[in-house]
Amino acid sequence: MVSISNVSRGAIIRWNGVPHSIESLVHRTPGNLRAFYQASMKNLKTGRNVEYRFSASEQVDVIVTERKKYQYLYRDGEDYVMMDTETFDQINVPEVAIGSASRFLKDSVMVDIVFADDGSILEVELPTFVELEVTETSPASKDDRATSGTKPAIVETGAEVNVPMFIQTGSIIRIDTRSGEYMDRVKK
Repeated sequence: MVSISNVSRGAIIRWNGVPHSIESLVHRTPGNLRAFYQASMKNLKTGRNVEYRFSASEQVDVIVTERKKYQYLYRDGEDYVMMDTETFDQINVPEVAIGSASRFLKDSVMVDIVFADDGSILEVELPTFVELEVTETSPASKDDRATSGTKPAIVETGAEVNVPMFIQTGSIIRIDTRSGEYMDRVKK
């Protein structure tokens, strides 16, 4: 057990028997009241965000984690099949461990899987940026390309992204997997 004052953003703790990732941790000392830590955490089992106030002297259980590189192979029902590139062992990862970024998973993408000290999968981290081909979007006229604005586009993984008017079907674009936003066009 560790004092909450020694925990930092990004740490994974066991709170109420469930692993949570610390998204933000702010120390507050309001007037005559006792100091506390306001924590914003992500429940790694359900994917929901939780707010909680820890007293300054409260103890938490920090989970020892291990990160390993895996290669995404294919989807099997609700699970995603990943392969260890060193041992060639394959594991099934539930969609909740990947989160909303799963819509940008493309074959052969390398991901980081975070394992808990008991061997369970806590979360899967995709690369920050992925390059995907636009498979479907509405054609833009010359007037549309001259103005700034966005239009919806479907990429090769089936996800929908808002892109600038000048992007056409067949273009390769870079997407931020954390927010799902278009970053720029890739010239190849």
